Amino acid sequence: MKAKEFLADLKTLKWQNFIKLFFAGCINAFGVTVFLAPVKLYDSGISGTSILLSQITPEYMTLSVFLLILNIPLFLFGLKKQGPAFTVYSIFTVAIYSTASWLITDVLPIDVSIASPLAGQDLLLCALFGGTISGIGSGMTIRYGGAIDGIEVMAVIFSKKLNITVGTFVMIYNVILYIICGFIMKSWILPLYSIVTYGAGLKTVDFVVEGLDRSKEVMIVTEKPDEISSALSSAFECGTTKIAAKGGYSNSDKTIIYFVVNRFQISKMRGIIHTIDPKAFVTISEVADVFMSND
Repeated sequence: MKAKEFLADLKTLKWQNFIKLFFAGCINAFGVTVFLAPVKLYDSGISGTSILLSQITPEYMTLSVFLLILNIPLFLFGLKKQGPAFTVYSIFTVAIYSTASWLITDVLPIDVSIASPLAGQDLLLCALFGGTISGIGSGMTIRYGGAIDGIEVMAVIFSKKLNITVGTFVMIYNVILYIICGFIMKSWILPLYSIVTYGAGLKTVDFVVEGLDRSKEVMIVTEKPDEISSALSSAFECGTTKIAAKGGYSNSDKTIIYFVVNRFQISKMRGIIHTIDPKAFVTISEVADVFMSND
């Protein structure tokens, strides 16, 4: 990355995001140190690796220490690929996560040495709540421009070279991690519950990043684009986009109308379309995010 591009990317940093990332790091630390680590459950990625290493190394090598020494080099390694703004956000969040973990385990009057102060030794409760809460922190970090786990950066860099998806790369890493945990701890109960943690966290990240009610994109292939477009715009008080097209079989001119709705509007939209053009071909897909670009 050239120096000019480097500086331009740094200028995109927003102080509001740092405030949100501060809370993201604290939330993640709360989920891991209060629910997972006390009962020897494992988070995913580098966070889970740090929990395992903190259990099998001397006491001064704590979770907080491993979070820093494992994550920061990975983020710096991905600097060229991800950009300086992403790297700064990520290192900041990991630093907050590490600091908050140290405060909870070593400074605050909270006993997390043998059980969760909120869920006791109930592994299922710890797995579900720990995964969900840490998922909120991870999702917030992604939503506001960074990552809280260096394995996600490695997934982006190496998944294409290995011809697998980012999600598959992370899943393979976690499966290997949990198998190693099982052999080292000589128990498969904790790694199996850790998979529950991983699933809860993964689903929560999706909710935080993409929203609970994802919008739907609609593609309408019709020979009556003006009538349908006008009716949809009037009914939902928003615009549509028309794209010229040609039928592959009939070779006749058609128009594709692109339209975005929420799930509560689908039934009404379907009725409008088929009232005007019963032969219209309609596809509906989920979209992760919708926003307006401002100059």
